[in-house]
Amino acid sequence: MSNLLKYIIRFILFILVQVYILNQVPPLHRFFIPYLYFLFILWLPFNTSRFSLLIIAFIYGFTLDSFTGWYGFYTAPTVLIAFLRPFLLNLLIPQEATEQSYIEPSIKSMGLAPYSIYIIFLTFVHHIYLVLIEWLQFGDFSLFIGKVAGSTALSIVLILITELLFFRKAKYRTNAA
Repeated sequence: MSNLLKYIIRFILFILVQVYILNQVPPLHRFFIPYLYFLFILWLPFNTSRFSLLIIAFIYGFTLDSFTGWYGFYTAPTVLIAFLRPFLLNLLIPQEATEQSYIEPSIKSMGLAPYSIYIIFLTFVHHIYLVLIEWLQFGDFSLFIGKVAGSTALSIVLILITELLFFRKAKYRTNAA
């Protein structure tokens, strides 16, 4: 399967799972809301240019917003993590390693500790911004902190389950086009 087809299938699958499964789940508690859609952005290849990453994130977030009718609600946090992703990857792994080793971020390509920091940090930033957009309508600070903490914890558990269920073959980057 070509890489482009694989990413198109992931794009569609993550949006459908978020819209038709996770958004339909009644809140487990007012603090625990499941989000998994942003994992698509985190799994994009290392060599995706910053501009392409931002465009893909915008299209991805806007597509999700189109399903929910809350324009900007998912787009803004998705674009934010796409903007921060290259900076975080440059901090966590040496540039030579990303150019010579694996194609996309995973536990095998980055190592357990850097990949965990990568996932946890971007999940936390995503959830802070997403809940902040929602919080501006309601204004209860304890609800804001609770939702960020609870939703981040639940999303990290969902990411770990997804990593275990959908093992991604870590492919080495080659010189062949």
